[in-house]
Amino acid sequence: MTKVKSSELFEYFQTNAICESLTREEVDTLTAYLIDRSYEQNEVISDLGEVGDAMMFITKGRVGFVSYDGQDEVNVGNQGVGNLIGEMSFFDRKPRNLRMFCESKKVKLLVLTRPMYDRLKVEHPFIAVNILENAVVSLDHLVRAMSENMAQIEHYMHGYGRH
Repeated sequence: MTKVKSSELFEYFQTNAICESLTREEVDTLTAYLIDRSYEQNEVISDLGEVGDAMMFITKGRVGFVSYDGQDEVNVGNQGVGNLIGEMSFFDRKPRNLRMFCESKKVKLLVLTRPMYDRLKVEHPFIAVNILENAVVSLDHLVRAMSENMAQIEHYMHGYGRH
């Protein structure tokens, strides 16, 4: 169970447009399913090849993402407060293709493990659906950002000045 007060979690959700349809009572219920985790700068949160057993809400700091091809590490992005991370491997149960690490001085996460999510689906399906919807939106933002980045790369590589 998280040490975060349900009123703080409710405010965090409202501020960051996460699970906005949950009432204060439902957020209070959700706190029993979440755990707190903290990381120091450069500490690995989740590594390449691991299958995700949790999805996490960033409540403080920035999480960096690194790709590794066997020779070189490449920074591929970061996420800050108000973002959900780990949801892709959590739902598809496939190994991660990025390393997640604490990019800032400190990162605080609210973690929903697979066993707790499975309980939540049975005991409080409305809350579970809200989290699932948030994961879908998070993945949508990721796909849109990647599409924009790919378009910029394509423009840079093949089309600068051609219109």
